[in-house]
Amino acid sequence: MPDHIEGAGTEEDPWILTTPPGKSEFDAWRDETTEPPALFIRVGSTRLSYQLRCLEDLQAWLQAEGDWVPLGNADEGKEAKPGTVEAWARSEDNPVGGWYGLRKGYRGRFGNYVPPVMEHLGLAEVEHNPRNNRMRAV
Repeated sequence: MPDHIEGAGTEEDPWILTTPPGKSEFDAWRDETTEPPALFIRVGSTRLSYQLRCLEDLQAWLQAEGDWVPLGNADEGKEAKPGTVEAWARSEDNPVGGWYGLRKGYRGRFGNYVPPVMEHLGLAEVEHNPRNNRMRAV
């Protein structure tokens, strides 16, 4: 887990996290008042959102996998590598039957932004190599 995380996880005081390779910072917060409840990610002026239940659902899937799973980061318009966290987050076989991303055109990059949130919350362990990172449930 990274040594230093700022913020309380609200829109007014978001967590300030870094991508798994540690090269880019982003803000993240939960909002349980939206429909559906959402996890928001802000990268510069870009805002992504995912169903908040993705945190529990991904942890359960990782526990079932029982080992390290590649992250597999990809934009929405690009194919996700099979067997990765990114592919699971768009699969018809996941608990929501498709995309966890809520905003069309910005539903990808799940494997880049959700794992650091999970790590911060103590739900998963994430590798921090320059590339080809993996994660597993704690």
